Amino acid sequence: MPLDSTTETELRALVADFKTAGDEVRRLAEKHATEMKNLGAVTEETKTAADKALSEMNALGLRLTDVEQKMVKMFGGRGPDQQVLKSLGQHVVENEQVKALMASKSGQARISIDVEVRDLLSGPSTWGPGVSPSSSLVIADRQPIVQPPMRTLVVRDLLMPGSTTSNAIEYPVETDNPAATGASVVSEAAIKPQTNLTFDLRSVPVRTIAHFTKASRQILDDAPQLQTYVDGRLRYGLGFVEENEFLFGDGTGQHIFGITPQASAYSQAFSAANMTNIDVLREAALQATLAFFPATGYVLHPTDWAKIELTKDTQGRYIIGQPQGLLTPTLWNLPVVQTPAMLIAHFLAGSFRLGAQIFDRMGIEVLISTEDVDNFQRNMVTIRAEERLALAVYRPAAFIYGTLPF
Repeated sequence: MPLDSTTETELRALVADFKTAGDEVRRLAEKHATEMKNLGAVTEETKTAADKALSEMNALGLRLTDVEQKMVKMFGGRGPDQQVLKSLGQHVVENEQVKALMASKSGQARISIDVEVRDLLSGPSTWGPGVSPSSSLVIADRQPIVQPPMRTLVVRDLLMPGSTTSNAIEYPVETDNPAATGASVVSEAAIKPQTNLTFDLRSVPVRTIAHFTKASRQILDDAPQLQTYVDGRLRYGLGFVEENEFLFGDGTGQHIFGITPQASAYSQAFSAANMTNIDVLREAALQATLAFFPATGYVLHPTDWAKIELTKDTQGRYIIGQPQGLLTPTLWNLPVVQTPAMLIAHFLAGSFRLGAQIFDRMGIEVLISTEDVDNFQRNMVTIRAEERLALAVYRPAAFIYGTLPF
C-alpha cells in the first residue's frame, strides 16, 4: 500500500530535521570537548545551546511517534515500514551515545541516519531487477550463504610439516645403492674394507600460490558473514591448487616438483592367481618395503576405493565392504586416503612422512585493499589470498606410483 502524499511529505521533513538536529548535536559535542580541553569547563552559552538541541531532539522523537502511529494504521499494524522508522529512532533518540550525552550533557556522540529510509521515501519498493530486497515492503528472510561443493583436502596432512625463512630448501642426498657397502668380515689384524659414500646437493625453490577477487565495499560492510565466506573461499582455493601441486606438479616454470613425477613406477614383483586391484596395492607396498621404505598408506580416487569395497567373493559376499557398519578405509593394515585429486585408476603408495616434507615460507595471508586500479572510484575492494611454500621429496624411492588394471 503506497504512502499518502501528506504522510510522505511529513516523513521527508522529519528525516531532514533529524539530520539537521544530529549535525547540531555533533557540533556542540565537539565544541564541548574543545572547551573542556582548553578551558577546563564548558561555557554557559554552550550549555544553553546543548540543552536547546537536545530538547529539539526530544520533540523530533514525539513527531516520530506520531508518524509511526499513522503508518501502523495505514498498514494494519504489521507493515515493515514501522521497522524501518523504528530503526531511524534507534539511530538517533535511542542511540546509546546520545542517551549518555542527554544524561550527562557532556561528551560527544556520533549519529548516522540509515540511508535505507530514503529508499522507502522514494515509494514502496517491490521485488524485481535493480531493487534491493532490504528496501522492499517485504523484508527478506536472509538465509546462510549456500556454498558450492568442496573436496576434502588431505595430502598436506600425510606429509611431514616444516617451515623456512629462506627462498629455497637445500638438502644432501646419498646417491649410492643402499645395498652397496664395503662392509665385510675380516680376520684379525687385516686391513678393513672401505665404503665410499657419494652425495648430491639438491635444491627446491619456494613457490607462490595466489589469487584474488573483487567485491563491493558496501556489500562487505552490510553483510559481515559474506566477508568471512569470501575469506574462506580464497583460502580453500589455495589449498585446492596446493594439493594438485603436491601430487602432480612437474617442477617447470613456477610449479612445485610434486611426488608422483619423482616416484618409482610400480613394478609387479610376481603374478598372483586371479589378480585384483587389491593384489596390485599389496605388491606396491612390497615394492616400497624392498626399497627399505615400508609404506605407511595409500592415496586413491574415491571411485577406485568404492570398487574395492564392492569386491565380492564367488558367493556374492563382500570381501572388504560392510554395508551395515562403519568401515575405516584400510587395506593390508595401511590407511587409505581418498581424494578426487588422484587420477581415477591410479594410486600412490609410500612412506609419506619419511619420504617428503612441506616447508611453509609464508602461511596463508588474506589482504583487503581499496588501492587497486579504479577501486577507489568504484567503491570496490580487492581481496587477495597468497601463500609461499616448498616441497622437498627427500626419498623418491619411498613412493610407488602406478595404475590399477581392474
